[in-house]
Parts: sequence; C-alpha cells; structure tokens
Amino acid sequence: MEDVIRLPEPERAGGLPIWTVIAKRRTVRKYRPMPLDLSTVSQLLWACAGISGERAAFRTSPSAGARHPAATLLVANNVTGLNPGIYRYDPVAHGLLRVAEGSYGARLRGACLDQEMLEAAPAVFAWNVTPERTTGRYGERGKRYIPMDLGHICQNLYLAATALGLGCCAVGAFSDAQVNSVFGVDGVNEAILYMATVGFPVDARSQ
Repeated sequence: MEDVIRLPEPERAGGLPIWTVIAKRRTVRKYRPMPLDLSTVSQLLWACAGISGERAAFRTSPSAGARHPAATLLVANNVTGLNPGIYRYDPVAHGLLRVAEGSYGARLRGACLDQEMLEAAPAVFAWNVTPERTTGRYGERGKRYIPMDLGHICQNLYLAATALGLGCCAVGAFSDAQVNSVFGVDGVNEAILYMATVGFPVDARSQ
C-alpha cells in the first residue's frame, strides 16, 4: 500500500468569528491563476471531514449514525507540494493517498457541462459515496440521509474557504457517467454525487 502523504496539522482555534464568516460566505466561480499551498489544503480537508474528537467517528461534519458514507477526494490542479492528480483524504492519518497522477482539470470541465471553473480552480473537492455504509443500517431511509451528509460537508468547505479568504463553488451539474469515469468508480457501489471548486477569487463579484 502506498505511503500516506502527511498534511500539516490544521488550526483548531482563532481565525475570523463564525458570524463574520457566515455573513461573508458567497459562491465564487472565477479564480486567479494562483496555487494553493499545502497548509491551506490541509485546513480545508480537515474542515470537510477531519477528526475532531477522541474517536474517528467524531468528525467536523455530522453524519447520520456516524456512518460517514462519503470519502473526500482532492483534484490537485495547482497545489504547491503536490503533483497534479487525484488524491483521497485519510482523516485518521490526516493525510492523502494518491489515486491517480496527471492533469484532470480539462476532463472534469468536459464532464461538467464545460464549466470553466473545474479547470481553472487550483483545487476541486469531490465526494465519493458508498451508499451501503448508510443504507446497510437505515435501509431506504438512508437514501435521504446521504444528501444531507453531503450538504453538511460542503457547507463546512464553504465556511472554511471564506475564513481563509478563498472562494468556493458547489458543483451539482455534471454527467454522472463521465464524472464517475474520471474518478474510476462504477457509479453503483461507489459514485461521485457532489463536487466543489476552491481558489483565490478574481474580484468581489459573486453570487
């Protein structure tokens, strides 16, 4: 098994007040051609799915029954200290596992209805869901819980990006088959259900 790429320890205190961050949160689709550094990526990954307590089930975002069916993937388009490629976040080790090397921005853009930000953003976050983790406990009701889990995770990413002076944009418009192909999942036992781009905003105009 490939070694885990260790990430810098995330900050757990300080920063902007939460009410300020909530008020400043916007959706940003245009990014400067600037890289993200590894410390920033570390902070964003921890905000999405990091361990925040004494047990691995205690995460920064809630999940029905603490099942955590979504794995957080990182597409590094332009991240200092990482080769371009796809990585899987390991919350226990707080590190990254390399899934695939190479430039995937153009392919993701094509799979996402030609949305430029998928190629322009220095980082794309994607959530690969294993439904059985939740439906195995909750049956059909679990199908409702999974999108709720993803919403919690992505909102954490939005708020963390805002606190760091970055822009974020959730992505739900894409070809399921094409996106699953990019990430090498079958779309049944595992599937990409949600993504988000992160980068330095071009200007203050956002939605």
